[in-house]
Amino acid sequence: MKLFRLLASLLVTIALIYVFNRSLPMGATSIPPLGKFLDPFHGFWQNSFENNNNDELIIDGLTDKVSVYTDSIGIAHIFAANESDLYLAQGYVTARDRLWQMEFQTHAGAGRISEILGAGPNNAILDFDRSNRRIGMVMAAKNFMKAMEADKEIAAVVKSYGDGINQYINSLSYEDLPIEYKLLDYKPEEWMPIKSGILLKNMAKTLNIGDKDVEMTNALKLLGKDMLEVLFPDMEAVGDPIVDNTGKWNFNPIKLDSIPMAVPDEFIKITQVVEKPAEHIGSNNWAVSGKKTASGFPILCGDPHLTLSLPSIWYTIHLNCPGMNTMGVSLPGSPAVIIGFNDSIAWSETNAQRDLVDWYKIQFKDDKRDEYMSDGKWVKSTKIVEVIKVKGQKDFYDTVVYTHHGPVTYDKSFHGENERSQFAFRWGSHDESNELRALYLLNKAKNHGDYLKALDYFSNPAQNFAFACTNGDIAMRVQGRFPVRRKNEGRFVLDGTKTSTEWKAFIPNEQNVQYKNPERGFISSANQYHADATYPYYLMSNNYEAYRNRRINQRLSELSNIKIQDMMDLQQDNYSIKAAELLPTLFKLCDSAKFSDDESKALDVLKKWNFYNDANAEAPMYWEAWWRTLYPMLWDELETSKVELPNPTAFNTIKIIKEAKPDFVYFDVASTPEKETMRDVAVKSFQEAIKAINEWKAQGKTFDYAHYKDTYVEHLTRLAPFSESAFNGGNRESVNATTRRAGPSWRMVVSLEKSGVKAWGVYPGGQSGNPGSKFYSNMVEPWATKKYFQLLFNASADAYVKNSTITLNPKK
Repeated sequence: MKLFRLLASLLVTIALIYVFNRSLPMGATSIPPLGKFLDPFHGFWQNSFENNNNDELIIDGLTDKVSVYTDSIGIAHIFAANESDLYLAQGYVTARDRLWQMEFQTHAGAGRISEILGAGPNNAILDFDRSNRRIGMVMAAKNFMKAMEADKEIAAVVKSYGDGINQYINSLSYEDLPIEYKLLDYKPEEWMPIKSGILLKNMAKTLNIGDKDVEMTNALKLLGKDMLEVLFPDMEAVGDPIVDNTGKWNFNPIKLDSIPMAVPDEFIKITQVVEKPAEHIGSNNWAVSGKKTASGFPILCGDPHLTLSLPSIWYTIHLNCPGMNTMGVSLPGSPAVIIGFNDSIAWSETNAQRDLVDWYKIQFKDDKRDEYMSDGKWVKSTKIVEVIKVKGQKDFYDTVVYTHHGPVTYDKSFHGENERSQFAFRWGSHDESNELRALYLLNKAKNHGDYLKALDYFSNPAQNFAFACTNGDIAMRVQGRFPVRRKNEGRFVLDGTKTSTEWKAFIPNEQNVQYKNPERGFISSANQYHADATYPYYLMSNNYEAYRNRRINQRLSELSNIKIQDMMDLQQDNYSIKAAELLPTLFKLCDSAKFSDDESKALDVLKKWNFYNDANAEAPMYWEAWWRTLYPMLWDELETSKVELPNPTAFNTIKIIKEAKPDFVYFDVASTPEKETMRDVAVKSFQEAIKAINEWKAQGKTFDYAHYKDTYVEHLTRLAPFSESAFNGGNRESVNATTRRAGPSWRMVVSLEKSGVKAWGVYPGGQSGNPGSKFYSNMVEPWATKKYFQLLFNASADAYVKNSTITLNPKK
């Protein structure tokens, strides 16, 4: 009996060891090895501790000592004796705080998430990976590498940065790993330079992969040319372009021969899974001249609008060595500062929105797709077999066909509902480019001339670069590698059998939309039209902004004797021009309607509203709910179409509501037998909106706009304990463009004073990627409540040292 008990105990022990040291499946996911994960000496408990000591570390590859001071909000200030050591230290320090994030995001960009998470429910994760492979993300990164390797200086920067990351990775044991590695049961791999390229191309995907070619082609066939121009005009009469230079473009533009435009003769039926930029992706930036400021020096402001996430998209860093002293935000995984300032200049970007994507219909010789037609000849295609490793399953093999245009993204094996729909994907970010050279030069620039030389290297994603200098200059340049287009070219799917439809030339940098020191005393951009109709090149976008830009320009025109607080207030401005322009019309339409007590009260609150989407207000809830109901009710015919169609913009929708006849065809609600007018739609949508508000109110939540909007900063794994709520005001069209899952991912205000540049900043997160760190989300609440931190820049070492000092020493 004793022997039996001993054997039983031994078997149980062996079973427990086996179970607790292996990842176990649980539905579509898995749980980590519990033995290692729960180990109090090596498991997740260790992630609740952080080292705030003053350490001295030996780092291989350094040539001299590097000092890293961490201030009271967790920002690292790096002081090195040379650039090589500086970038190595940047890589090391960034990995120390953000290793899991930077590696996870590069896995995502490369289509490798299935390696970590498995195929996912209904193969959703595998589909995500296949999509990224099929749009050529790795090809784009390889072309980035070609340009970078041809530039020995930038190649050295990327190598030093990667060496720093690898020095940190090699120092880790299991207990030191970020908690996400322990949860997902995998380890970091060696950092290769191409990963920085993948990261930058992933940002380009976020910003510049938008298009409506397929949808507009379907709309042209379904609606006809006349109705297409009513619903989707090429240029809306918004006004306030980035550069208002009507009739004063003093250069000879490149001109192309006109050719007849051919549109595919069938509806395009595909299930689009290529991730397009969300409508909330945008940004604001502006700079005011010293003649408008109280100090007499320029002030530059910037706030890029992106999905809000933890760890934060940005990592604030201060880089100092002989010849360079720069500070701002970097992308974890890429060297240099992306948005920031130095001793002489400041700069900030907004998304240019321009169309840099085309789809070409390909005619293959046969089902083998070995050859395709080009100018009457059969041309050989290239086939690449993508091997996707899937956790817990066999490798998945996906064959992607490439033409000279680019990869064929959809086919009968991947969301090609119509097997004849073989379209090649042409994307500007596939081309060789050297954006890191642009950022490297910007970090060290001293004046407007240096700024222009730096931007000449910036191709994708196309951006609007605001600039200000301590010498008083302010400037704006819309920078990217823009193809010269004929009228309507790129608006629809193109004929891939003719080379005449391909990109033939690119707009010279000096002919891009730009200006310096305008008479009005400020420059600004907020994703709106770049220029008026007299600009000699065809401008087209997936979506131009129509409200934030006008509010910014209105306030900057009104303000004088501008102080730093005025600029902070403008970044936090919650006014809605959209509501102000539509609601009076809706009120007239609803004047004679019979409403319930709840509906009448809500309408009365709206009529007294000042159009500010403030956090503690009630009216913005009714406005948001009304618009969310009104818009789809108006365009339900488009939503229920059997083919994919575009959505009219908010600006054009409001224009149609105001100007169209009451019985305009799209005012009818498709789901009802009655024939509705715009008045019927206004009343019915308002009643449904109030019903939705009442249902939400019944959940017992705080009854104000901040809780209704419910801004949420979500961890990349979507784990609620690692995520944060951030109750605040604003909406998509306000300058404070904060929605539930997106908003200003970094707010920066810089005063370009000759005696010393001063700057303030904040973002919805923290410097550390460790949920157990006090620096993980320490800036979320200040960000939500309109607070900023002054950024320590030209300070003594004692001022920086509020948390810790690390000395990195070379290995002897």
